[in-house]
Parts: sequence; structure tokens; C-alpha cells
Amino acid sequence: MAVETGTDGRFAAGAERGARARAVAMRYGLLVLLVLMLAFFAYQEPAFLRLRNVFIILQSVAITAILALGVTATLVVGGFDLSIGAVAATSMMASSYVMVVFGLGAVPAVALCLLLGLAVGWLNGQLIVRLGIPDLLATLGMMFLLLGLQLIPTAGRSIATGMMLPDGGTATGTFARGFLMLGRYRLFDTVPVSVVVMVVLAVLIWAFLGFTRFGRVMYAIGGNERAARLAGADVEGYKVAAYMISGLFAAIGGILLAARVGRGDVSSGNNLLLDAVAAALIGFAVLGAAKPNAFGTAIGALFVGVLLNGLTMLNAPYYAQDFVKGAVLVLALMFTFGLSARRR
Repeated sequence: MAVETGTDGRFAAGAERGARARAVAMRYGLLVLLVLMLAFFAYQEPAFLRLRNVFIILQSVAITAILALGVTATLVVGGFDLSIGAVAATSMMASSYVMVVFGLGAVPAVALCLLLGLAVGWLNGQLIVRLGIPDLLATLGMMFLLLGLQLIPTAGRSIATGMMLPDGGTATGTFARGFLMLGRYRLFDTVPVSVVVMVVLAVLIWAFLGFTRFGRVMYAIGGNERAARLAGADVEGYKVAAYMISGLFAAIGGILLAARVGRGDVSSGNNLLLDAVAAALIGFAVLGAAKPNAFGTAIGALFVGVLLNGLTMLNAPYYAQDFVKGAVLVLALMFTFGLSARRR
């Protein structure tokens, strides 16, 4: 009997060590992987960690991160927004149309896009909470609607000064200098404005979700909607608000994209949805959160940006980038859900 007890004790100790190792892997595995990736790229290409390239990386992920932070708000309430890429693309086209075709300035263009994002978010919320349409189907339908709608005013053409309009006229307006500064100006000749906007929005949504009553209620709704409803939470109102946040953030991303490109390019927003969703889902694995969170989403966007920038500097073929992003996403989900399943 003593031998059996000793054996059981060793098995218990081994199981405990295994559980601790899995917990550490879940909490820090992705961050360790990010550090190793930085070290590898810096060793292979010394220019990788130079200050200029660091801000190039941050600028490249700024729009993706902003969209991902918006979709994180819908994930928190147990939803999902597939329309964020289309909202961003529509905002890019709308702001360009207001300035180039209507000849108005930066303020009307920005205001229209922000209102557009809020309106689309509100409509998504109504479709989901009032009509009972599943979130994936409602936002998928909105995505296709917006992708088609943005092409109608210009007959499928990109928007630029001097373009031929469908009625036979010529667009004579130009992009306002102040508007272009949103995508091209660098503070102190170093920090892009888009990076500053990304950081500000990340801090705001992180504080909102993590430290306010509204954020805690949103997490409660996502965790157990029925219990939140019984506790008196306005579940429908919070869900609509989450989709409005997502639409607003997507519109901001579209504004920054238009300011960076300097035209209403019909193809510029094609990859925004997949990259933003990848960043938000990778965020589940950061610090073992196993739930949507703003900090993890920002790290997820940075992770993807570092990976793609490093591969580019090493002259990796462009056609392999989607495969690499997919592999990273699968790895992150393994850290989050695979190890947590083992732990249970």
C-alpha cells in the first residue's frame, strides 16, 4: 500500500507540474513567441529594429488594429461583426467623394464618415437584437450591401481629382491638406498621426471595457446573456452600442486609409476584415485571457505586423504571407483553447 501511495504521489506531482507548465504556456507563450520573432528578424536584418522601421511597422498595423479594437467590442457581448472591412472601405470612398466630387473640406468628409459608421453599427444592432437575425448573417449581408453601394456613385471607378463622372462631367475637387495630414503627417518627423490615433483609441477602449460599469456589463452579457438579463441589464441596448462602437472604429480606419492613399481606391480595403479578425482572435491568447480584450487585440495586430514586416525585409515571397498569417492564427488559438481544454 505504501508503494502505491508513493506512486500516486509522484503521479499527482507530475500532473501538477504539467498543469503549471500549461498555465505558463497559455499566459506567456504568445509574448515569448513575439520576443523570439523580434530577435530572429533583428539578427537576420540589423535594420529591422531601427527606430524608423519600428514606426513603419506601427503605421502598417494602425488601421488594422483600430478595426480589430472595434470588432473586439462586439466579441465582448458575444457577437461578431463581419462588416467592419466594408464600413472602412465605404468610409474611404465616401470621404473621397465628398472632397473630390462635391468639393467640400476635411471636416464635412470626416463628420459624414463618422456618422456613417455609427449608422451602420446601429442598423446592424437592430437587425440582430430586434429582428433576431444571427450576427454573422446580419453583418455578412451588410458587408455585401456596402461593398456594392460604394461602387454605385462612381460606376465602379476609384476616386481621384480629374476622374470622369458617370454623368460625363469631371471631378475638379481635391483632397484637403488637413485631411491628408491624418494619414501622412509625422509628429516630430517621427511618429505618424495614425499611430497616435491607434494608441489613443486602444487606451480608451481598454479603459472602457476593463474599468467602467458599462464594460463589465458587456462582459457579463457575453458570458451569460440570460443571467445578465435577469440581473436587469439592458442587453439589447448594450449589444446595439457594441455594434455602433465597431462601426465607428471602422469608419475611423477608413478615414485614415483614405488620408494615407490620397484617393478613393476601390481595392484598398480588401484585406482589412481578415487582418482585423486575425488580430482580435490572436488577442485571446495574450496573457492567457481566453476572452476578447483590447490589450490582447493590440498585441495581436502588432504580432501580425512584425511578422509580415520581417518577412518582407527578408525578401520572403508575397504569396506566402496569407499562409503565414493563417499559421500564426492557428498557433494562437492552440495556445488559448487547446491548452485550456487539456487543463479541464
